[in-house]
Amino acid sequence: MGMVLAQSEENYCLLTRLAPDLCLLEGKYISSLGQGLDLHLEVFEQTPYTSLIHLTYFFPHGVDHYPDPDATLRIYHDFRQVDVLDMRQSALPLERWGSHPTLEQRWKINLFLSKWLNYCISQGHRFLLSHRPVNGNLKVQELT
Repeated sequence: MGMVLAQSEENYCLLTRLAPDLCLLEGKYISSLGQGLDLHLEVFEQTPYTSLIHLTYFFPHGVDHYPDPDATLRIYHDFRQVDVLDMRQSALPLERWGSHPTLEQRWKINLFLSKWLNYCISQGHRFLLSHRPVNGNLKVQELT
């Protein structure tokens, strides 16, 4: 259990590097670097102690876009923890865990999230309060 909690704490630190004002953000944001894929963040819910967010890339696929990785996360600001509610991705063979994941499954999915967040940060992605949220049509903004 300790490894899972430590990974959840690390993910909180990484996520707050990616979105330093996460507890204040509302709506949809896009981090566009000019090269590579845009990173999409949508804040579904803000409460005094938690945030519920969706984080994904959208890969072009036929006439539509395919989200991958595709994460729904509950952030506990008071405990500095991230809970992975749903994670869909095709890069690694992670099993679907259902409603009661084992500790090993939780550790693997948190480890994947950690590596992905590190990658996003190393690429230069950021979501800042000073950037306006995008409207419903997901107009891309250049974030510097």
